[in-house]
This record gives sequence, C-alpha cells and structure tokens, in this order.
Amino acid sequence: MTVSLEVKGLYFRHPNMANWVLEDLNLKVEAGEITTILGPNGAGKTTLFRCILGLWSPQKGSIVCGTFDLSRMTPSGRARLCAFVPQDHVPPFAYPIKEVVLMGRTPYVPIFSTPSRVDRRCAEEAMEKMGIGHLGNRAYTNLSGGERQLVLLARALAQETPVLLLDEPTAHLDYRNQVEILRRVRQIVRDRRLTVLMTMHDPNLTLQFSDSVALMKAGRMVVKGPPREVMTSENLSFLYELPLKIWEINGEIFIRSPKP
Repeated sequence: MTVSLEVKGLYFRHPNMANWVLEDLNLKVEAGEITTILGPNGAGKTTLFRCILGLWSPQKGSIVCGTFDLSRMTPSGRARLCAFVPQDHVPPFAYPIKEVVLMGRTPYVPIFSTPSRVDRRCAEEAMEKMGIGHLGNRAYTNLSGGERQLVLLARALAQETPVLLLDEPTAHLDYRNQVEILRRVRQIVRDRRLTVLMTMHDPNLTLQFSDSVALMKAGRMVVKGPPREVMTSENLSFLYELPLKIWEINGEIFIRSPKP
C-alpha cells in the first residue's frame, strides 16, 4: 500500500500557553518520496511529529494518511500506518538486537499472545535488509551509534507501514554513517515505495537525499518544493538568519556559511 500523508491547517499549543507552537501548518508528503523538513531549533518539527504519532493532540486541523484520519484512529491502527525512528534511543535493558527489531511487530500481535513465525520472519528480513542480520544476538546497548540507527530502521521496517517518520536520523553520527543511513533510507523508499517524512539539520545532505524539501520556521511552513528550487541562498538565509551562499561546481551544489 502506497499512501500520501497530509497535514491540514494544524494548530497546536501547550496547556496554559498563549502562543501557538504550530500555527496554520499545512504540508503534503507525496507517496513514494522522501520529504525533508529543514528548520532551526524551536521551529516545531518535533512537535509536528508528536502530533502525527498521536502523542499530542492539536487544537485545530487534521492529519490524513491516505483515506484515514489519524486523529480518529486507535494507537494500534495508527501504528499500522506510521512507523517512527527517533534521533536517539537509550534502552532500559540490554535486549538482543533481534528482540528490539521484533518489537516493530507489536501492532500485529494480539494481547496476551506471543509473536508468530510470520512476525519473526518479518523481523529477520528487516535485519537482513539493513545489513545487521549477523548481529541478532548482540546486546543493543553495546552497539555504535550508526549500528543503533540501523537497528531502529530495521524495527520500523518490520512494522510494515506505508509511512516512515525519521526525526534527525543522522544526529550524533560521523559523516560516513550519516551517508550510509541516508543511502539505506533511499533504497528502502525505492524498494518498498514508502512515504518518508524526515527532519534534518544538514542542508547539503538534505539536498543530496531528498525528493522534496519543506522549510519550517516558528511553527509555520515557509515553502515546499523540489530541493534545488526551495533551497536558495535567500530562503536559507531567511530560515537560519545567517547569510548563506550556494555554489555549483561540476554540477554539484554546495551550501556554505561565510568565513568568520
């Protein structure tokens, strides 16, 4: 199943606060594409994800996945549509990796039941897809940052949802692991026709791995479109309140801040 994800006129603020964290926010994530949200800290990116996941309830607006209104669905129903990969995760116990990935099958396991053969096969296939099948018995707490992100991606894959939400999936990783994670995400999108919404802080990686880019500031979407049309010097300078320049060398685009 391939579906789009659409946020319509979303408003959110915390109780007893006068200012909106999200204000009249509109965003459509096209089916089978990677849409990346760029924005400074405090723009509302994580808040948007929490609203999509049902962790927080917006005061106005709707979030539609295909033909489903996510606000009207049960947590289990929503978990069959949207999988989430956090930017960081510290487990309370040293679970084996295969058990962490198997947790992605939770929406399909009835209460008081144990995972079936199908569930375990899905988890195994997800680990193989991420190149971590040989690590199944290792403790999750003993992994490097890059390996841990691959485990979280495998868990999301095992969840078998049409929509994948990635909250800064390359945070705290070195450049090699950043590129490796994003290459695998792009391959997943091609293989499974997933609809991906992710947040990033690196404009260059965003430009390289995104089908569409949305610029977000102060709880609103500034502009959305193809990366090379949206990520202009003017737009990025406005977004980050910093004079940024874009160079094109041999067909490659590079974004740089001025020298100190």
